[in-house]
Amino acid sequence: MAPIKPAYDPELAVVLDAIPAGDITPESIPALRKMQNDAANLEITLSGDEPFTHHEKTSTGPNGPVTISLFYPKNKATTPRPAIYHMHSGGMICGNRFTFFKDPLRWAKAAGAVAITVEYRLAPENPFPAGLNDCYAGLQYVAEHAAELGLDADRLMVSGQSAGANLAAAVAIMARDRKGPKLCGMLLDCGMYDDRGKTASINQYVKDGTWTRGSNETAWTAILGSQVGKANVDPLAAVARQTNLGGLPPAYLSVGSAEGFRDENVELAKKIWAAGGQAEVHVWPGGYHCFDMLAPDAAISKACIQAKVGWAKKTLNEPLSKL
Repeated sequence: MAPIKPAYDPELAVVLDAIPAGDITPESIPALRKMQNDAANLEITLSGDEPFTHHEKTSTGPNGPVTISLFYPKNKATTPRPAIYHMHSGGMICGNRFTFFKDPLRWAKAAGAVAITVEYRLAPENPFPAGLNDCYAGLQYVAEHAAELGLDADRLMVSGQSAGANLAAAVAIMARDRKGPKLCGMLLDCGMYDDRGKTASINQYVKDGTWTRGSNETAWTAILGSQVGKANVDPLAAVARQTNLGGLPPAYLSVGSAEGFRDENVELAKKIWAAGGQAEVHVWPGGYHCFDMLAPDAAISKACIQAKVGWAKKTLNEPLSKL
């Protein structure tokens, strides 16, 4: 018997019908990478007369050089700008720093911020902690060079989508524990936080939607190898395993009600609240994974996009005395 589950939003369902379904397998990763890389590059990111200029920097982490792209608003700044440091989606097995980056550019445009994106190493060739090391090395570089980059180090926000949200949350935890860069917020979009596959939602959306349970198993196995699902997995690899989420910057979590990651996003927010932190959570009715990027013209997608824009603008422009 098929599991009972929330239905897809009707507008979103029309778009979903046109998207190829099925599990990502280890064998399909190379083709998926090519497809995503063809769809996401610098030229596409700046298409549509985006009011940004692009600059590239290189930092160095434990695994070698790390490329960072910085997008500066074209209008002249008289004071240091706030910044968004972003980690892309793709299950940590595909995608690149330009994947779905139009979204962070929207937030940066609204907030007068610099949008930054990091090229982290992908699994299975580079399993945990390689990708996370790259992300943290890039964040350290941005914070340490904030003055010369024209950035306000007190208004630095991390963000991530899907697996990138897991990386963003892990980077924030590392910054807390290592007394590293000060962060003013973390914008976590449809996060992939749990390798164990035990939640109700991941077992409701087994074969349908844009990210199946099988795709999730492929990704986590690439990241963790034979340790996937076992008790000794490092909590920085799968943030749902964290037991201490105190002392983190305010968080915004966004997820669809009709996707496998719904429950782990809600549980993460509950842990933040239990530790005395602030978390704003939006569970969008009938939304599947990355619905607002894949079906941006749907009414619910427009609302989701505007909610993220509003939160980023508010967070990056709070009076410094409140941070």
